[in-house]
Amino acid sequence: MKVDGQAYRSLWWDAGKGALQIIDQRWLPHDFRVQQLDSLEDYATAIVEMRVRGAPLIGATAAYGVALAMAQDPSDASLDRCWSYLHETRPTAINLRWALDRCRGALRGLAPEARAGAALELAHAVADEDVEINRAIGRHGLQLIRDIAARKPEGEPVRLLTHCNAGWLATVDYGTATSPIYQAHDAGLALHVWVDETRPRNQGALTAWELGSHGVPHSYVTDNAGGHLMQHGQVDLVIVGTDRTTRNGDVCNKIGTYLKALAARDNGVPFYVALPSPTIDWTVADGVSEIPIEERGGFEVSHVQGVDEAGRIGTLRVAPEGSAVGNPAFDVTPSRLVTGLITERGVCAATPEGLAGLFPDMVAAAE
Repeated sequence: MKVDGQAYRSLWWDAGKGALQIIDQRWLPHDFRVQQLDSLEDYATAIVEMRVRGAPLIGATAAYGVALAMAQDPSDASLDRCWSYLHETRPTAINLRWALDRCRGALRGLAPEARAGAALELAHAVADEDVEINRAIGRHGLQLIRDIAARKPEGEPVRLLTHCNAGWLATVDYGTATSPIYQAHDAGLALHVWVDETRPRNQGALTAWELGSHGVPHSYVTDNAGGHLMQHGQVDLVIVGTDRTTRNGDVCNKIGTYLKALAARDNGVPFYVALPSPTIDWTVADGVSEIPIEERGGFEVSHVQGVDEAGRIGTLRVAPEGSAVGNPAFDVTPSRLVTGLITERGVCAATPEGLAGLFPDMVAAAE
């Protein structure tokens, strides 16, 4: 995607410097900053502090972290230490474990002297595959938007609602939930996107920044506006992303997603989840009871970041001093509330049969 007319991915390898460059998302949408990751500690900090965020992007970052570790020490012990160290950074998003398992599995059978080069090529492949997965999700989601547009009066936009940021900033490029939106916009379809602010951390602001940069009409709304908008017929389609989806179709995503699904069901609004296949956890059946939910620090809830009238970025406390704060980062939407899953292989029902129909090879590999 583009920032001020220049094409960017959310991360990229600088061959001249021999290091990974990331967009430090803590400062967005107010300031665009790039950081170079020079140590394994830098990689872990970037993931923990959400300098990089979004399940696919975390996975790609971890793959480059393994490449760095292999360049420094290609031994089995180093590979295992790197796996454990990075795996502990975020417990919920399954792409992290998927990428680390993929890297360790591919490198374990190689001689140590061959691992550094192979690890870097594998990291490049993980990043490039993510781009193509998201591009394909966009193509399949585009058809859903076309179908709705065909039923609307001429000139009336298709109105979508998003939650959190499942855009290109949360992936390597295109995004998951936003990929159909970008492709529909580029195809000339009239759209309007309702963007949930998504407290805490206001990740909807990243979506609004992305959409604005691409010229997509949108409105930034409070998290609690979604139900009202649906009640009054102002939402035609909800599309969200996912950090982990069970083999039965339960969807774990940013806190507040479950409430949007309930409102959508009550008002007859289709609720779709953009699902890259690496985000499927074939080992888990019941998302509510089996997926660990990350509890993040209370500072994210008690304080907000913004820009003052002088253009200075800062934080303000909004909670009463001394109040206890809870911050579960994710919730689980049961499959019964999901209209369908938009994957790189097509759209399917959020059921074991639906997922198995599109991914029989992955089901067989998991058994």
